[in-house]
Amino acid sequence: MYRLVIGRKFLSYTDAIDLTLTIYDGVFSKIIGARHYSFSSARDDLGHGSHTASTAAGNIVKKTSFYGLAQGTARGGVPSARISAYKVCGPGSCQSSDILSAFDDAIADGVDIITISIGGNQAQEFDTDVIAIGGFHSMAKGILTLQSAGNDGPVSGSVASVAPWIFTVAASSTDRRIIDKVVLGNGKTLVVCILDSILLINYLIQSYTDSHTHITTSISTHICIHACMYLYLH
Repeated sequence: MYRLVIGRKFLSYTDAIDLTLTIYDGVFSKIIGARHYSFSSARDDLGHGSHTASTAAGNIVKKTSFYGLAQGTARGGVPSARISAYKVCGPGSCQSSDILSAFDDAIADGVDIITISIGGNQAQEFDTDVIAIGGFHSMAKGILTLQSAGNDGPVSGSVASVAPWIFTVAASSTDRRIIDKVVLGNGKTLVVCILDSILLINYLIQSYTDSHTHITTSISTHICIHACMYLYLH
């Protein structure tokens, strides 16, 4: 296990430095620590950890947009906060032992808050829920743990994070619509309102091109949730 040590708060620890990053004073002032367990690096392979970390503590970034749409300022919940990352999950691995080790390390490192965007589809007994166990230890040390409510819903019984000593955070919705026009090679225009990735537009364009006369809105659930898009053919 390696640990990237940056900033003032973690300098008292003497774990091996991860030399895959070149450290300059002030450049990495956001990420001040990183550990990995069943992996060769603490780097994010899938983007999930980077996404959730930016939601929690992303810096203020002005003039952001989605390919020119929905322009504005992006920021995390607490832009002034710094991050120590603990990589416990990745392709093909998300071990309970790694999660508990990360809780122990975070507590020993002296973090102020633990936020963990990992969970199942239903609640478990507290004595078998590793996040509830780790969260109890952090609570005993005066550290608040925040966890995502679950990976399903909104239906009855879909909240997986139910331990009373954990701050459970559910997903929210928005009524903002991102609308634009896509002109096909045959001159047809698609007016698209989309709340997901630009890849979804590509999927629909390909479906239209293949059928010539029919646009399918049957998108698999791992790409788009129900009613996340509206299509109009002109």
